[in-house]
Amino acid sequence: MLRQMTVSGLTIDPFTNSPIMILKDVESEKAVPIWIGLLEATAIASELENIKFSRPMTHDLLKNVMELMEVQVTKVEVCDLRDNTYFALIYFKREGQEVSIDARPSDAIALALRTKAPIFVAEAVIQKARRVDLSAKEAITSDDAKKWTEILESLDPDDFGKYKM
Repeated sequence: MLRQMTVSGLTIDPFTNSPIMILKDVESEKAVPIWIGLLEATAIASELENIKFSRPMTHDLLKNVMELMEVQVTKVEVCDLRDNTYFALIYFKREGQEVSIDARPSDAIALALRTKAPIFVAEAVIQKARRVDLSAKEAITSDDAKKWTEILESLDPDDFGKYKM
């Protein structure tokens, strides 16, 4: 089963200083945190904040090429979580044919935001995300991991502001 999600916001992991993208279920209070890179966070934040650059950034370039080739993004799906790594698929449609390709969730979502494509997360990923092994993240002690797990389990997406550039 797939759940439609929106990007609720971006925040910073206080232990690793890594950006975290928060996806929120459009029909419930379920949320999924996904650790992403700084460049990917910038790509997502710039689209969320409607910031335009003088030259096309990578995801904008891809969108422009797709428009020129008459290819549409129909949806993106965060489809798996293995060994603390999220996996996604981008679904494309051209001339009535649909194909999907493997992508990092941050890239898939940056592209979905630009193309106004819906974002979905598999229910199994939501369940696995609740059990992310935080002790595997850099610089987190077991006490910190337990505290962070409690924070994530009580996560309310409204608690997060937008990532400021």
